[in-house]
Amino acid sequence: MSTPGAVRVPDALVASYTGGGEAERAWIAALPGLVAEALRHWDARPDGGALAGEASLVLPVVLRGDGTRAVLRFQMPKEETAAALTGLRVWNGDGAVRLLGHDPATGAHLLERLDHSRTLESVEDDDTALEILGGLLARLVSVPAPPGLRGLGDVAADMLDRVPAAEKALATAADRRLLRVWASSVAELAGEPGDRLLHWDLHYGNVLAADREPWLAIDPEPLAGDPGFDLWPALDSRWDRMAAAGDPQRAVRRRFDLLTDALGLDRGRAAGWTLGRLLQNALWDVEDGGRALAPSEVVIAQALLPRRG
Repeated sequence: MSTPGAVRVPDALVASYTGGGEAERAWIAALPGLVAEALRHWDARPDGGALAGEASLVLPVVLRGDGTRAVLRFQMPKEETAAALTGLRVWNGDGAVRLLGHDPATGAHLLERLDHSRTLESVEDDDTALEILGGLLARLVSVPAPPGLRGLGDVAADMLDRVPAAEKALATAADRRLLRVWASSVAELAGEPGDRLLHWDLHYGNVLAADREPWLAIDPEPLAGDPGFDLWPALDSRWDRMAAAGDPQRAVRRRFDLLTDALGLDRGRAAGWTLGRLLQNALWDVEDGGRALAPSEVVIAQALLPRRG
C-alpha cells in the first residue's frame, strides 16, 4: 500500500489488518498518511524500507537535525499500545529499548535503533541465551508498576469467569482436567497478584542486539503483577528445537530453575503463576475455535506441576 513518494506498507501487515473489522481497515488505510505526518513531526527521513511486526510497522529513520539513527513504530491504538508507552517511559532504557519520543497526533513511537537482524535466537547455547534474557527480565520486573496500569488481579478474575465455557469446549477429559488444575492454581494465587511492572511477552525474538548494551528487550505489553506470570514466553522459546533434542520436560525445568534463580522468585509461586499463563493461552485458543490444549503447554504444565507443590 503506497502513494507516490510515500513509505510502502508491507503487504503482510496490510493483510493482517484488512482481514479485521472496520476500525482495523480504516487504520491500515490511514497508515501511509500517519507515517508521512510523523516524519514531518520529527524532521526525519527514512533510512531503509519499512518492516512489519506482528501488528506494527517499524521504519528506520535518521533525524535531520542531529543525525540520530532511530526507528518509528506505528501500531493501531488500543489498551496494549498505551500500556507499552507507559512501560517504556518508566523503564527509560533500563533493560529495554529507549523511548525517544511519542507523537500523540499519529500514535508513533520514536525509539532508539537496535539491530533487528540479530535477536536472541542467534545465540546457539541455550543456557547463555536464557542467562541474557533472565538478566534483562530481572531488571524490568524490579520496577514497581505505575498507578493506572492494568493489573494481574483483574486478569485472573476474568480468566476464572471464562473457564466453565472453555472447559465445555475441550474435546477430551484429560484436557478438561488439566484446565481445571490451571484454574485452581490461579484461584489460589489471585488474592496476591503482585505489583511489579511486567513485560508480558519476553521471548527470544523480543530481545535484540544493541549498541548501548549488548542486548535489550523490545515490544512490551506491560501489566502490573507477579513476575511468575512473566516466565512462560521464555520457557516456550525455540520450542521445536528443544522438543527435538529429547526430554523437553527436563529442559523446561532447567529453564524454569535458571529464570527463578535470576529473578529471586519462590519456585512454588512462580510455577503457579506460570500455570495461570497456560490457562490464559488456552482460553484464547478455545475462543479462537480450538478444542484441544496446545501440546507444548501440556508438556510445560507436566514439567512444572511438581514445582507447584
